[in-house]
Amino acid sequence: MRAAIEAHDAGADVALVSKLHPTRSHSGAAEGGINAALGNAAEDSPEKHAFDTVKGSDYLGDQDAIEIFTAEAPGDIYQLEHWGCVFSRTPDGKLAQRPFGAAGSPRTVFAADITGHVLLHVLYEQVVRRAIPTYEEYFAYELVVDGGRCRGVVCWDLMRGGVKALGGKTVVLATGGVGRIYQATTNAWACTGDGMSMALRAGVPLKDIEFMQFHPTTMYPSGILITEGCRGEGGYLLNKDGERFMARYAPNALELASRDVVSRSEQTEIDAGRGVNGSVLLDLRHLGAEKILERLPGSRELAMTYAGVDPIYDPIPVRPGAHYQMGGVETDDVGATELPGLYAAGEVACVSVHGANRLGGNSLMETITFGRRAGKAAAEQALSDSAPADVPESAVADAERAIAELVGRSSGERPHAIRDELGTSMLDNFGVFRREEKMLRQREIIGELRERYRGVVVEDKGDVFNNDLTQAIELGAMLDIAACMLEGGIARKESRGAHARPYDYPTRDDESFLKHSIVTWENGGPKLGYKPVRMTRWEPQERKY
Repeated sequence: MRAAIEAHDAGADVALVSKLHPTRSHSGAAEGGINAALGNAAEDSPEKHAFDTVKGSDYLGDQDAIEIFTAEAPGDIYQLEHWGCVFSRTPDGKLAQRPFGAAGSPRTVFAADITGHVLLHVLYEQVVRRAIPTYEEYFAYELVVDGGRCRGVVCWDLMRGGVKALGGKTVVLATGGVGRIYQATTNAWACTGDGMSMALRAGVPLKDIEFMQFHPTTMYPSGILITEGCRGEGGYLLNKDGERFMARYAPNALELASRDVVSRSEQTEIDAGRGVNGSVLLDLRHLGAEKILERLPGSRELAMTYAGVDPIYDPIPVRPGAHYQMGGVETDDVGATELPGLYAAGEVACVSVHGANRLGGNSLMETITFGRRAGKAAAEQALSDSAPADVPESAVADAERAIAELVGRSSGERPHAIRDELGTSMLDNFGVFRREEKMLRQREIIGELRERYRGVVVEDKGDVFNNDLTQAIELGAMLDIAACMLEGGIARKESRGAHARPYDYPTRDDESFLKHSIVTWENGGPKLGYKPVRMTRWEPQERKY
């Protein structure tokens, strides 16, 4: 939505395409806040924000992109506020800011604990205000590539059925992540890596795709996100003995260490038998009812509804869960990809500002700042392009043929069993901790699942709201991305950020692996290469919290 607004305001003819209604985007699950160096709660600056982000990335983030990001974030926050984002405020009327993990200053702007929800609705208001046409419940199936350029997208119309083509002189991918590859995830059912897979098939590389962030506080057993804002407001993590165990792993930052550190610490406690039924406990009781009701009402409601726990009186059972894909479609700092006419922004993209580990609060800010930059760049390119934005009839015919073949199959395996096996095996073999033998086995499993996928059957033969069909297509995307993740992970023989190999390569190896993994799709499978990290001001140093 931010890209569409910016492209419209730059004078382009814009349409928004989404497989969901726009306000149902998974950004609504981003609860805790959005980062910008406003300095309202303590001394802060874009330079401090940039250093924290570089350090948090375990020095794999591209520092030029990070500096752009942190410099432009404050202006974007003020624009959102002027558009109507009802952020929480201090008693003197300034935008309130709370501490988040691995931040050198309290810089997370928030709207209680429903920040993403507020942003979604304000941006949608701006889309409606501009009368930007919105093709909702259009399932993007394939990028249109003609004459070496991206010329639009071919979609399946979920509401009415049938293949529909939307031509465009430029296309911005903003399709989110791929957390549903894992069984235990905070991600919505729709987060299946569609955009990454479409770009990969169109010849565009994925960058740093092995880095999947596990959020430390996903509710047990549902996997629903409990915001980092709970710890930012002063919540504790306890083991079964009531011990505040983070003192052992991050003695200075404690619960506000970076997410990869906290997740590994929790998993270590659980593996050592100091957990509670496969979880640890998030304790908010000492914050008091008034603070919980004012600052964390959404988290309380989620805990009461889905765990049967009122955090005013009892701790919430939590565990690490797949949360955010740090890697994605490789872009430059205005979202442009290697394919002329194709741009990407948000979780689907890799600029890279997150490197090997994302700081909480940086993802919502990334969607706004780089969504805006990508929208402007795409509009400028489209306005300077005199060629017609026509979709070749062959692109539509190819999509119709492929979908007809899938729907027309009368026997075979239903996709859900393959999807379940992918989720459980990825969690077992490519989770918080990674071992060589398990990753090699997972690569074999993915190969076997991809082979079975060739024969899947879609039982629903109808055109209207055919979820059987779309879930089968989504499964294909997830299997492609999982194969790429394993290729990057097996080859990265070090521990860096979210890629932790404590049993064979427990330390970071800057000499061999201070570089981005670049995966392309060739001859029906992933091919791995590398590119250097772009450094500006900060040399790598040991990362402690």
